[in-house]
Amino acid sequence: MVPTYRRNLALPALAAAVLLAAGCSAGSGGGTPGRSAAPGTALAAVDALTVKGRAPKTGYDREKFGRAWVDVDKNGCGTRDDILKRDLTGVRFADGHCKVASGTLKNDPYTGTTVTYTRGRSKIDIDHVVALSDAWQKGARQWDAETRRRFANDPLNLLAVDAATNRGKSDGDAATWLPPNGAYRCAYVARQVAVKKKYAVWVTEGERDAMKRVLGGCPEQKLP
Repeated sequence: MVPTYRRNLALPALAAAVLLAAGCSAGSGGGTPGRSAAPGTALAAVDALTVKGRAPKTGYDREKFGRAWVDVDKNGCGTRDDILKRDLTGVRFADGHCKVASGTLKNDPYTGTTVTYTRGRSKIDIDHVVALSDAWQKGARQWDAETRRRFANDPLNLLAVDAATNRGKSDGDAATWLPPNGAYRCAYVARQVAVKKKYAVWVTEGERDAMKRVLGGCPEQKLP
């Protein structure tokens, strides 16, 4: 039998050890102790996003985001052609300066391959990096029509990409779809974070965790 005075001395020591262990565990957060995402990085920006559950898709329609590819910047060209001019090389026009007739997408972001563009027989899509229906379920349903129109035509949220791969993405978020081209995943997720931050589109818990997993491998990645 252990004497009473020895039991009384052992209890405080045991309690102190438990508290010390708990303090170390709480401070580590599962990562490198004492380190956090650097300000201005995409990884840090993930923590500024609101985390909520996905709302129903009820009521979603592409037309809720306005007519496709309008000339929002008043330069005389529709948004689709503006993005083709931005992302393709060797661009040729059908009308002098707006309608892109042909060009080449070198190092397609989603596949890493080269894709040729010919108007009317296009193998290239203009992708909404944050899909319209995904945004609808995470805040856009409450926006006014003009905000939705700006979102659908914002160059920050648009990329020229391989059409077949893009259609496989559908309206997936970072938790359900990432580009097959692994070299582009950090930039892709950073762009999603930037768009969602700009328009206060929320993320699900699984989406946030997926974003952090990708960006944890490139912690210095900046927002576009």
